[in-house]
Amino acid sequence: MQNDNIPLLRNTSITPGTRVLVRVDFNVPTENGDVQGEFRILRSLKTINYLREQKAKVILVSHIESTSSLEPISRFLENYIPHTFITPLKSAESEEALCDMKNGDVVLLENIRHESGEKKNDQALAQFLASLADVYVNDAFSVSHRTHASVVGVPQFLPGCAGFLLEEEVEKLSRALTPEKPLLFILGGAKFETKLPLIKKFQSIADTLVIGGALANDVYKARGLHVGNSLVSGEIDIADIAHDEKVVVPDRVMVRREGESIGVAVTDVNDEDSIEDATPDWIRGLADTIEQAKTILWNGPMGKYESGGKEGTLELARLIADSEAYSIVGGGDTLAAIAEHDLEENFNFISTGGGAMLDFLANGTLPGIDALMNQGSNV
Repeated sequence: MQNDNIPLLRNTSITPGTRVLVRVDFNVPTENGDVQGEFRILRSLKTINYLREQKAKVILVSHIESTSSLEPISRFLENYIPHTFITPLKSAESEEALCDMKNGDVVLLENIRHESGEKKNDQALAQFLASLADVYVNDAFSVSHRTHASVVGVPQFLPGCAGFLLEEEVEKLSRALTPEKPLLFILGGAKFETKLPLIKKFQSIADTLVIGGALANDVYKARGLHVGNSLVSGEIDIADIAHDEKVVVPDRVMVRREGESIGVAVTDVNDEDSIEDATPDWIRGLADTIEQAKTILWNGPMGKYESGGKEGTLELARLIADSEAYSIVGGGDTLAAIAEHDLEENFNFISTGGGAMLDFLANGTLPGIDALMNQGSNV
């Protein structure tokens, strides 16, 4: 484990009746009240079931952005964990339900984002959450890059440790920082300016750095090529990246032209075109590089995945799944491509984090991890 000083749940004394506040990330897509992506929820079950086996009183706290309530999540969770859903967070009924918990019971609190102090890391909210429990467990790697009250505030007032999921994320992602070579790093998506520190870091670590998605448009632009109406970042200087021999971008792309999606050489993109994806044949051209790699790190799609630019990403998922390299993947659209082909078992590690994964790889830590390692004087 890279961060050897992180206190771990496996080393923490949990006795019957211990009240444990667990930060989980149940922020998953829902449609018509039904959960559409169960991956993060299922990955949290190991920690929750362990605490139940210790006869702890388990209090789950999470947020969700796609709806105003965690009620659909509660209905789904009931299939795996018997629990009580408490809403609103602060009321006489909620207080009574928490007081009536028996050893081994689980409660799920209502969406913590309903509290205005969550995103502000309000100390009063952190103190209130801490007052509910004896021990804090962070098992939400995918939000540990956020300086929110339930992530970094609570450990200032309550002894905290990393749950099994957070521990595994740190251990497996740390492997990419000292990888078995050759290392192939594949980065897609958009917002070059936010991913610049990560790219610069892996310029010195990776043997080959493949850049796709809208990020590639910035490289084309820096190389003096036309990108038409394609999405690009702001005015940033990436000349050292664009002209690095390690950096590879698609030389054939799918563009939207006169209402149709067609494959063209990147040198033939015209002023009216919008680049949507890397062509599957270009992706297949990466086969030798993928086959030779010992470690593959992949985050982000090769095209506008949610708008239909899927084929490049899907082809890449197939190739990596068939490789013998140690493969680490993350990011919402990346996971969607893997799930679409039922390839989950073909990857060595699938991270629950998108932005958190990128931030951890860039910095070697996250605010939520630092909060556990530097617990406050109020503990």
